[in-house]
Amino acid sequence: MVAGELRPQIGADGSFSLFSGRFGEGFHGPIGALREARAKFVRPAQLERFPAGQSLVVVDVGFGLGTNSAALLEAAQARGLTLQIWGLELDPAPLRQALEAPGFRRQWQVGTLRLLEGLQRDGRATAPSPSGLTSRASLLWGDGRQGVGTLLDPDGAGGQALDARCDLVLLDAFSPQRCPELWTLEFLGALARLLKPDGRLLTYCCAAAVRRSLQLAGLSLASIRPPTPPEPGVGAGRQRAAWSYGTAASPGPLPADPRPDPGAEPPPLTPLSAMEMEHLATRAAEPYRDPSGQASAREILVARQRAQAASGAGSTSAWRRRWGLEGGTGQAA
Repeated sequence: MVAGELRPQIGADGSFSLFSGRFGEGFHGPIGALREARAKFVRPAQLERFPAGQSLVVVDVGFGLGTNSAALLEAAQARGLTLQIWGLELDPAPLRQALEAPGFRRQWQVGTLRLLEGLQRDGRATAPSPSGLTSRASLLWGDGRQGVGTLLDPDGAGGQALDARCDLVLLDAFSPQRCPELWTLEFLGALARLLKPDGRLLTYCCAAAVRRSLQLAGLSLASIRPPTPPEPGVGAGRQRAAWSYGTAASPGPLPADPRPDPGAEPPPLTPLSAMEMEHLATRAAEPYRDPSGQASAREILVARQRAQAASGAGSTSAWRRRWGLEGGTGQAA
């Protein structure tokens, strides 16, 4: 899960990101880190739900460069909200390398940058807003599987467990095929325990295995609506394949509008389509499993392949053909 070799990468929006040589994946997509953070995490959080002055508890899984938390922090401060952020991250290199990049530093307000610097240096930091309200953040370094256990431990997260206390969980680990440890039925079930009744887990991932695991954890689902018009920097073929921008999950019902008003900005969440629901009945929906909480990526992947081979669920390839997705999105298997 350590990122390994990291190379700077600039997205279509000009924002700074990194590419992991070890995983063969970027930390963000081609649209750019900032645009992606806002489209897949900040906007689906719908901060307008919360009254000014409220303090939100946030868990950021796969903290990485800190882009998601930083973008959420600035959006929250603009609405008079404060955040208590708990970040889970194994490798300190991405945040350290980002903070050494002038382009990354220019993206943030002074208070946000100081919070990121404090996290990199001390593992905890505060960020006062212009209105005088103070947000706080802590980083739990190490394997995220142990980190979420710490958050659920009454003695682990500042002396108080976060069971059913979190407003938002941001899940932005490397893809399930590259980092299955953070997408298993057991890990997602632990994240579900963190959520308040109206809390939301948000992730870029729309893989059937992940969505099915979230359902098995007792969460309702919605799809994060792709941007309209299409985002710059993404080819037409990829735009056609982007039937979802990610997944929102909650213990309670999610306000998902399938038919936005003409001329109005589409709401960020939409119900899963018939195509997406059918996806959850295929072998692609076989969960990743890690009962011990210590399995290696290879062990998790091999076990899932065996379970898929023995499954009586529908064929994923037939589902692709039926819905004209032969090109795929890279998240359907």
